[in-house]
Amino acid sequence: MGNWIINHGLAYFILVVWMAINIFLFVWFYFLYDLGDRFFYTRHLLGSALAWARAPAAVLNFNCLLILLPVCRNLLSLVRGSFVVKRILRHLVAQYAVHIVAHLLNVERYYNSWHGEYDALSMALSRLNDSGNTTYLNPIRSNTTTPNLLVFTTIAGITGVIITLALILMITSSMEVIRRSYFEVFWFTHHLFIVFFAGLVFHGAGRIVRGQTNANPPYNITFCKDHIEDWGKNKMCPVPQFAGGFPQTWMWVIGPMVLYVCERLLRFIRYIQAVKYRKIVIRPSKVLELQLVKNGFKMDVGQYVFLNCPAISQLEWHPFTMTSAPEEDFFSVHIRSVGDWTQKLISIVEHLPEGAQGPKMGVDGPFGTASEDVFDYEVAMLVGAGIGVTPFASVLKSIWYKFKDSNPELRTRKIYFYWLCRETHAFEWFADLLQVLEREMEERGMGDFLTYKLYLTGWDQSHATHVMVHADADTDVVTGLKQKTNYGRPNWDKEFEQVCKENPTSVVGTFLCGPVVLATVLSKKCVKYTDMDPRKTKFYFNKENF
Repeated sequence: MGNWIINHGLAYFILVVWMAINIFLFVWFYFLYDLGDRFFYTRHLLGSALAWARAPAAVLNFNCLLILLPVCRNLLSLVRGSFVVKRILRHLVAQYAVHIVAHLLNVERYYNSWHGEYDALSMALSRLNDSGNTTYLNPIRSNTTTPNLLVFTTIAGITGVIITLALILMITSSMEVIRRSYFEVFWFTHHLFIVFFAGLVFHGAGRIVRGQTNANPPYNITFCKDHIEDWGKNKMCPVPQFAGGFPQTWMWVIGPMVLYVCERLLRFIRYIQAVKYRKIVIRPSKVLELQLVKNGFKMDVGQYVFLNCPAISQLEWHPFTMTSAPEEDFFSVHIRSVGDWTQKLISIVEHLPEGAQGPKMGVDGPFGTASEDVFDYEVAMLVGAGIGVTPFASVLKSIWYKFKDSNPELRTRKIYFYWLCRETHAFEWFADLLQVLEREMEERGMGDFLTYKLYLTGWDQSHATHVMVHADADTDVVTGLKQKTNYGRPNWDKEFEQVCKENPTSVVGTFLCGPVVLATVLSKKCVKYTDMDPRKTKFYFNKENF
């Protein structure tokens, strides 16, 4: 519980600091360009769109520094709080949209100023060029230069288009339907972040927004703006000189880029470390269990690893939650057949000779998830849907080992475990673990420590008939457990009421590995059944999903 408060409190503190920095950067740079003398003539040419383009640019630099950090898996494992990352992404996209729209307006203003559609000052400023003792302000310097030509022939324009296309592809491929059904598309398009950051670094090199270099006294802007004919003749009015600002984006992102290079080196070292197969099991439900051994590998409950199989793809890495416990001398994953990569892996394993080692496997990790915090609570509700039960397999195994070794550090005194599945085969691989736990708890006189309920959400008439025939059996016909399988979906109000009744003064950690819809339901129930009285039951919701 203490760690949960610290982790979430830290996440909210980071969010507040992040918002404060964003507001400060926006306001500072907005007024710099909207009120500063150096940009008086630029502002006259472009209007308020100047400040609205440059202020979001400063905010974008800061957020692009941050958004590269989640790509570093090891760092993200230490600083968990995906809700902060999501807010950064949404904020980045919003600021980027403002930046683009403002610059489109700027291009139009440049074009119109060159063609004399505004006042005499705008025309005079636009006619300055890099000849003699003058430097240009307006990047459009000929009648043949159109807005489209300016966009596609300048460094700022070309890199801006590249950055925009890369960002659009990365955002659209992040949609859940793409990630779930076409992971390869999601994986490959997300590596466009390399193109995105390369374009970002060079974007400012065009120096298309220029400021006056001789705006300081004795230059008198108040007088000179109204006396164009005196430019270069009056000491107070030398011909205005302009230059683009020094590119700054690289200074913002160089740190995260170095971290990312170090991250890639660490991943490569992990990749070349030998991984051996301890056991390979293919369940009838098309779930592949791999028990792997790797020197120096250490894990915590509920963590996950990324797997790479060169026989399928040299580039693709896929995340899988480990189902083993830290106390075991191996680590295991259960892989469901869904998508091309998993289907190919299962096909390779199915055709292996008896007793043969599996295909070469690269392992990156382990990485942390919300399930690590289970033992911080005296009472825990664990909810798994389908293969989403995997992190809780690790939790329950670890509990079994702790009881077996009489570990005094075990603070958890009650666990409620719920597993929702559509088909009976899915229960198969997990039932053995629950049977061992049932027996172990009864032998130690702690049968009430673990309350588990299995829910079958899909069945046919033949299965229903089979269940009715064996209704009086001592064990469940589906799992072989003493606890009978429930049919349909849980009544969550009833379940939460039972937890409140049995634990009237406890803090309850509610953990889910499952779909977003179920996460929404459980999150609302946690709020609903949390008592305002600090001495009574409190629920805290945690979710794992990738």
